[in-house]
Amino acid sequence: MDALGDASDLFAAEHRALLAARAAHAAGPDGAHAALGELLAAYERLLRETRRLVRRSDRAELEMTQLNQRLQDLAGELQYRATHDPLTGVLNRAAIIERVNQLFARSGLTLIVLDIDHFKRVNDNFGHPIGDQVILGVVACLQQAVPAQGLIGRVGGEEFTLLLPHDDPESAEAVAQRARRAIEAHAFGLPDGSRVTASFGISCMPCGASFDEAYGQADQALYAAKRGGRNRVAHAGGDLQLHD
Repeated sequence: MDALGDASDLFAAEHRALLAARAAHAAGPDGAHAALGELLAAYERLLRETRRLVRRSDRAELEMTQLNQRLQDLAGELQYRATHDPLTGVLNRAAIIERVNQLFARSGLTLIVLDIDHFKRVNDNFGHPIGDQVILGVVACLQQAVPAQGLIGRVGGEEFTLLLPHDDPESAEAVAQRARRAIEAHAFGLPDGSRVTASFGISCMPCGASFDEAYGQADQALYAAKRGGRNRVAHAGGDLQLHD
């Protein structure tokens, strides 16, 4: 079969013109001029159709690229929503637990648990929108105090965890005290002009521990800080140590 016989129906007219030109060429000069004219016209139609198809293909490729980018953006957005607290933008409880357990598989770490002192009173006296403002202000203070390699997670309404990728009590103490002082000094703008403070519990655990173990110890230290007068930092282990 002639190779041109495989041409699609889209170019059938061009194919017929080419066959006629071949026949005219084989028969001699008579009629060759007319056949050449038909061939030129068919070739022009072919060019127009090819350009149209190329433009359509370019548009389809652009649309596909845009669609793929949108799908990637949506996937990233869904991943972010699945791992971050909607109010504050810090990691949510499930995400911080996952990160802590992943890190414990490779090294020791520090978990700091903090709770806003008398937060229920803020909500009861001024309403939840003011309470949300306080939470956002606390997060801003934590973001200033926590080093770049650390992570912040919200594990409850007014309770947060700070993950530090080392198990050094002195470094953990410095971070917790920096955060505590930042919250104490922050102007939250409460209607009655009162200040906001937070209490902190620190747990430094070796490689191979788990979130539940670290959180349990840090939570005990946190309650020791609450019992000790609030606006304090307490360390877990042995005898709980309180620091103003």
